This record gives sequence, C-alpha cells and structure tokens, in this order.
Amino acid sequence: MHALAQHIVNWLKDYQQQAQSKGFVIGISGGIDSAVTSTLCALTGAPTICVTMPIRQTKAEFDRAAEHMQDLKSRFSNVRTQTIDLTNSFETLEAALPLDSISHPLAMANTRARLRMTTLYAVAQANHCLVAGTGNKVEDFGVGFYTKYGDGGVDLSPIADLFKTEVFSLAKALSVVASIQNAAPTDGLWEDGRSDEDQIGATYPELEWAMCFQGATTSLTARQQEVLAIYARYHRANLHKMQAIPVCTVPDEFKALLKQ
Repeated sequence: MHALAQHIVNWLKDYQQQAQSKGFVIGISGGIDSAVTSTLCALTGAPTICVTMPIRQTKAEFDRAAEHMQDLKSRFSNVRTQTIDLTNSFETLEAALPLDSISHPLAMANTRARLRMTTLYAVAQANHCLVAGTGNKVEDFGVGFYTKYGDGGVDLSPIADLFKTEVFSLAKALSVVASIQNAAPTDGLWEDGRSDEDQIGATYPELEWAMCFQGATTSLTARQQEVLAIYARYHRANLHKMQAIPVCTVPDEFKALLKQ
C-alpha cells in the first residue's frame, strides 16, 4: 500500500508539473475518498488546499471533515484549510428555482454537489491549482454514483482506478483519522445523513463483485442475483456520465451546402 501511495503521488507530481499548476484543491466531505485523495495530494509537497463546504450538513459529517483537515494540517506544512458555508447560497438558489425543481429531492441533492464544484473551481483558479477528484472505480465506472458536473467535475482523478475496499486499505496505510475509516460511506447530499448503501441497496464489496462478475448466473444465490440486478440498473441509467458527450456529426454534403 505504501508503494501504491508513492506511485499515485508521483503521478500527481508529474501531472501538476506538466500542467504548470501550483498545487491542488480538494473538497473534504468527511468521507474516506476525499480523506485519501487529500492525503495523497499533501504528500506531493505541493500547496494543497482542503475545502469543506457544508450545506445543511449533519454534525457527524462536518466534525469528521474538520478532524481530518486539522490532522492533515498538523502533519503537512503545505496544507491549507478553508471552511466555506454554502447553506445561505444554496437557500438563495433554492428560493429562485421553480417549484418542480425544489420539490424534487434528487434534483436538489445534485444542485448541492454542483454548487460545491463551482466553489472549488473558484478557489482553484484564484490559487492556480487543479481540482483533484475523489471518485473511486466502482462509483466512477461501475454504478455512476456521482453528480454529473458536480463531484464529477474535476481536473484529475487520483483514485479512480481503485475499488472502494482498496481505498479503505490505502487509508489505513496513510493513517487517515479513525473516525473516517470507521464511518459508513455517504455522499453527504442528504440532511438525514443516509449512507451510500441506504441509497443503492448494496454494499461496496457487493458492487465490486458485480462489476467483476463473469459467467453464468444459474448457480448464484438469490442475493447475488439481486446485487447483479442493482448494479446493472445503475450502470445502464448512469452510462451517460461515463461516456464522452455525444456530438451530432454533420455529413460532408451538408457542410458543402453551408459553404455555398
């Protein structure tokens, strides 16, 4: 795990230097992915800005984020932290939106993520930094469990080739605070603090198994078949997030006419 961490740190350093960027900006949620990503960025030695952006956040989520940022700041001199409370900004936007938007819980949850993305890019541009993504492999390429142009709007993805279970192992090797290592994964977009498993209906180890499964389904247990169905449903519904934006190609004969 330490060798893996060093590999990712070297990759981050190379990308940062090629992009002629000063450092990294990371949104801190109080979850395992952002904790690991921010620690890896800090290990590069480049300026690393950790930003927590509460929007009607549960106390447990906010406290975990604050604990991690304080721990990181005490360990790395290149780490700066910011708390930007976006609750008032979100409520102003909420008041301006039409009723069919604010009455749609998922639409408003995703709006939170997009408001945070906008904030991270404002901080990043002002400091000549890159926005580091915190998505893992099963979220980004399996079930698509992220917000398009929200937490999916980033400059680079250091841990997107790691399964969630691998991220937890890396967190242990990197000495991420215990409160985060022991917390149930959550996207932090709901005031009731619901976990990812509550929303998806399957654990990350189950989803990772489904993502890698090949072969006949006849010998599977009822639960395994259920997990495969959950995975397939999310993958189909969110495939548009994982593919390049479709472009309508104009045939040459139309282009020739346009030039006349």
